Amino acid sequence: MSVYELETSSPEQTTEFAMRLAELLQENDLLTLEGDLGAGKTTFTKGLARGLGVRRNVNSPTFTIIKEYQGRLPLYHMDVYRLDDSFEDLGFDEYFNGGGVTVVEWAHLIKEQLPDEKLAISIMRKSDDERVITLNPSGQRYEMLCKEIFE
Repeated sequence: MSVYELETSSPEQTTEFAMRLAELLQENDLLTLEGDLGAGKTTFTKGLARGLGVRRNVNSPTFTIIKEYQGRLPLYHMDVYRLDDSFEDLGFDEYFNGGGVTVVEWAHLIKEQLPDEKLAISIMRKSDDERVITLNPSGQRYEMLCKEIFE
C-alpha cells in the first residue's frame, strides 16, 4: 500500500482538505487520527463534519470519549486519550459497523480493538500554521479513496 502526503499552510487548508475527503466517505468508513496535542486533529474532524453536512458545532470529545453527529452519514468522533483498561465494555464494533463514519483520535491506544482495514491519518506540526498530513491506507477501499482524492 502507498502512503500519501499533503502539506497545508493554514487551519483553513486543513479544513478544506478534510471536507473534500468527507465527500468520498461511505458507511462504515474508519479514520484514525494521530498527532501531538494542538496538531490539528479536531480541526481536521471539524472539516470532515462540515463535508458530511453536520450542522452542529464539533469539538473534541475528550471527557465523553464518543460524540455522535448527524449529517449525510452519522459521524462518530472518538477521543480515546483518557481511556484506561476498561475499554472492552465500550462496544467500539457497534460504531465501526454502525452505518456511519468513525474518527478515532489517539487510535494507537486501542489498536487491538481496531479493524485491519482503515485509513490512518497523521497530522504533524511543521510550524505554527503549517502541517504535514500523511494518509496511510490499509485495505483496497482506502487505497482507492486516497488515489481518488490525490488525483
